[in-house]
Amino acid sequence: MKTPTYTLTFIIALLFLMGLFYTEAAFGQMKSYPTLLASNSFVFNPRTHSWTAISDGRVIRHGRASGGRHYCPDIGRSCRTPSGVYSVIQKGGAGCRSSRYPVGEGGAPMPYCMFFSKYYAVHGSPDVPNYNASHGCVRVRPSDAHWLHQNFMHVGTKVVIKPY
Repeated sequence: MKTPTYTLTFIIALLFLMGLFYTEAAFGQMKSYPTLLASNSFVFNPRTHSWTAISDGRVIRHGRASGGRHYCPDIGRSCRTPSGVYSVIQKGGAGCRSSRYPVGEGGAPMPYCMFFSKYYAVHGSPDVPNYNASHGCVRVRPSDAHWLHQNFMHVGTKVVIKPY
């Protein structure tokens, strides 16, 4: 007869292997993300200013991206996009707008926003420089945001933010 402890350990191990159980606290900073990429995964690398769409382990599209800058003078702190493994929790259409930026006003356009946490999203922007420039969101070109929104990123899609 199996004990409850054995069963719980087995379930946690199974979830981890399936890529459904991950915490930075438990496993620390990961330098790479091996085999997390079953089904659809969006991967952003702030060092190379690039994103990759991976489906069933195959790269199906990639492009330029810009993440959070090292320091934002308007809020007096770092704006780096937090590294880790997330899932899309909410999506907005072409008219999606920020509720926080510009500071005190809100309303910055974020077309085809795909939120992976309460404050951070992947979204379109006409300004995707070859450096990290945002308040923490991942900016991609508008046409890429539209494609990701319509064809690839759904609620539940895995989002991997690599470390700076």
